[in-house]
Amino acid sequence: MKKGVAVTVAAGLAAAGYYWLAESGPQAAGILPYQDPEAVALGKAVYLDQCASCHGADLQGEPNWQDRDSDSYLPAPPQDESGHTWHHPDAQLLDITRRGVAEVVGNGYRSRMGGFAGVLTEEEMLAVLAYIKSRWPAEVIARHNQINSQADN
Repeated sequence: MKKGVAVTVAAGLAAAGYYWLAESGPQAAGILPYQDPEAVALGKAVYLDQCASCHGADLQGEPNWQDRDSDSYLPAPPQDESGHTWHHPDAQLLDITRRGVAEVVGNGYRSRMGGFAGVLTEEEMLAVLAYIKSRWPAEVIARHNQINSQADN
């Protein structure tokens, strides 16, 4: 192969690789299948069955979710872009879903959200989180992907 052709091919491959990383890098860093329609559909069904009673059918959370109630518990937060779920990387969200907030936070933290290990399969937990993420605006998804790319998953 001639030197000029080899350089052109190498540059083309480098550009293609850069484009692929730019488009799929943050998603690849995460574990949520939020772009998979089947996973999102499963997640929606499981969410409505298992999560909506506290977090709301529209992901809106409970009223006054940032203020402790009379028993010193925080109400269920929203899972939409107005909440803080998207501030956490996928692996941490899965761990919270699996083990429950109090166990993950530790130090005597109290939460009414127990873990779903033994209730939901790993696939169902990932699907629920994928459904939640799929409902966020594009700019929040992009920020969450950036958080994932910087996390130690």
